Amino acid sequence: MTGTPGRTGTSLRVGLVGYGLAGSVFHAPLIATTEGLALDTVVTSNPERQEQARAEHPGVRVAATSDELLARAADLDLVVIASPNRTHVPLATAALKAGLPVVVDKPIAGTAAEARELAALAEERGLLLSVFQNRRWDNDFLTLRGLLAEGELGDVWRFESRFERWRPQPKGGWRESGDPAEIGGLLYDLGSHVVDQALVLFGPVTRVYAESDIRRPGAEADDDTFIALTHADGVRSHLYVSATTAQLGPRFRVLGSRAGYVKYGLDPQEAALREGARPGPGWGTEPESLWGRVGAGESPLTGGGRVEPTLPGDYPAYYAAVAKALLDGGPNPVTALEAAAALDVLEAARRSARDGVAVTL
Repeated sequence: MTGTPGRTGTSLRVGLVGYGLAGSVFHAPLIATTEGLALDTVVTSNPERQEQARAEHPGVRVAATSDELLARAADLDLVVIASPNRTHVPLATAALKAGLPVVVDKPIAGTAAEARELAALAEERGLLLSVFQNRRWDNDFLTLRGLLAEGELGDVWRFESRFERWRPQPKGGWRESGDPAEIGGLLYDLGSHVVDQALVLFGPVTRVYAESDIRRPGAEADDDTFIALTHADGVRSHLYVSATTAQLGPRFRVLGSRAGYVKYGLDPQEAALREGARPGPGWGTEPESLWGRVGAGESPLTGGGRVEPTLPGDYPAYYAAVAKALLDGGPNPVTALEAAAALDVLEAARRSARDGVAVTL
């Protein structure tokens, strides 16, 4: 299943819906710098963002609505949906029904059932449906996967993952809205990343426990959430997502029967993209001072263990894989069914936090 009209030897024309943070910072730069893809059209009704898109991507077409874009479906080869969460399902449905392969920013939907319905529609139409889980290509995650593949840590017993920030004042906007229709809050935002990473590393989950709070004055959606997962293989994942963390913990702390891995600091790719940098030589690398450590019996902060060089982060690999899937029949880098499995966990976490109980999957 490739889901492309067949354009080997030329670039696939991409329509991008949404030019806010996700569209302008992540998707547009990555699409524009991926061999085999060409950013054809940006959809945004905001006049300032329309001008921003034209300035940042000379020659790009601009449309005010997704209907305008889909009216030209025959001129496109891929639609990328980077609009607010509540629009993901209806827009992906419309694009698939128009005969176009689709990439959807995470979370693909508000529920696992909706994600599976989209997957079934894509399968029925023979079209690619992929989910932008870019944190699978973070530098620390790639490094950890390598350590696990080499058996450096032995049998992993506990996985701690933190996506913590210090933002004592809410920014507002749909991401922090308390309206359930907006699918806002950190559980579905950063939680989509940490849960997906845990599932990729350690497989299916049998039990979910969560604590979710609204800490900041004026905040409407969860801004301080903890999720505990029991994996089928016995690994326990402790996942933290927060905007209220005055002292940030390690991004990863992974404890195994042979050694542990501790890594501080965030992957540099988002910051680089925000600053206008584009993928090229040296992309995704970080200074040695931020490299993690592998060892046993002593804190890494007091010199325990050995320094573990961090592999370069590689967000461009996601869209390279999408292009290969469409042009050459390569594998889908992140399937909708994988995203649905993560949504099963997120829905269970929401129930757990609401009812104060652990949820069995």
